[in-house]
Amino acid sequence: MQSVWRSLFGAHVGLSVRIPEHFLRPLEGALAQLQRDTSLAQAKAWQPELVRALEQLELPAWLIAEVISDHNDLLYRTAIERAIADMIESGWGRAPVKFCVLVMGSSGRHESLLHPDQDNALILDTYPDERHNEIDGWFQTLGERFTSLLHEAGIPFCKGHVMASMPLWRKPINAWREQMALWMTTRRIKVVQQSNILFDFMPVYGDQSLADSLRDAIMDAVPGAGLFLHEMADLIDEIPVALDRFDRLQGDGRDAPHPDAINLKRQGLLPMTGALRLLALRCGCREVSTRARAVWLEKEGVLARGQGSLLCQVSGRLTRRLLDGQMATWRQGGQPDNWIDLRALGDPQLRELQQDLKAIRQLQRLAQQGR
Repeated sequence: MQSVWRSLFGAHVGLSVRIPEHFLRPLEGALAQLQRDTSLAQAKAWQPELVRALEQLELPAWLIAEVISDHNDLLYRTAIERAIADMIESGWGRAPVKFCVLVMGSSGRHESLLHPDQDNALILDTYPDERHNEIDGWFQTLGERFTSLLHEAGIPFCKGHVMASMPLWRKPINAWREQMALWMTTRRIKVVQQSNILFDFMPVYGDQSLADSLRDAIMDAVPGAGLFLHEMADLIDEIPVALDRFDRLQGDGRDAPHPDAINLKRQGLLPMTGALRLLALRCGCREVSTRARAVWLEKEGVLARGQGSLLCQVSGRLTRRLLDGQMATWRQGGQPDNWIDLRALGDPQLRELQQDLKAIRQLQRLAQQGR
């Protein structure tokens, strides 16, 4: 089938070129479904229509994931602004200090697809201790309100309670600095697991300088974080790829809908992001996304020549396969999830998936060599 991009110049005579009327019609049609009175829930439920339009324009899956993530950021900003407006109207007043809302995990990496949950946090500007109850009470209410709005819209609460409504994930920047200095000198499993979520953060609303300050605090703590980094390396074994000891495709079976199901996020994408996160942190890389980290690490010689670009391709193929599965589920009237059915793949696809997972496992071993 001929690509839509082949029509860009086909109807023109002379060198003055305009976009053909039909060229962006799929995207225009999808965007036209959003009106001024569209609710947050309707906007979230619309995302498969956006994906369908972007697929017609032949965008790669990794870029579609970035666009979905950008749309989720818009939902966040809208929910936060509505929560603040409601608080002002009900007598809470305006924010008592500057603040920044962070998104974390796949949202922070801008790699969300159609089955996200909430991972968010709040950084507040420093304030006097005697004002803690007043100021923290304001931001606790904000966190509770905007996370509830997102939950109602279809971005569910985090099952692990990693949200700005919780005290652990809501504090002034000086307390964040102290927390990271403490966390990164220990090797407690729970602390490392929580840090792995936090490290992949991006500011979504508010004063970005607070987010920059937190990033600085994390990077400053790395030289004294030997035990912490050792535990990060050990935890890589807790998220194996979906291969058995003979390199055959096999899921871990946890919550699987049937024996031929693989959770491609848990046993494909997350093992890759975990290994790249450790390498990036150890080497002083401030990038957050999988692709940016892989490119940076190859450029700096941490990855072998060509390995970074290979991992970008692997990430793109896994994202494509997972997005295809989610869209197929949506078209059948189901809720997108992170499972793929191996029975739906042909032999070439199965071999490609097997090779991609082997490349990720090799990356995991490289990341663990620094233990």
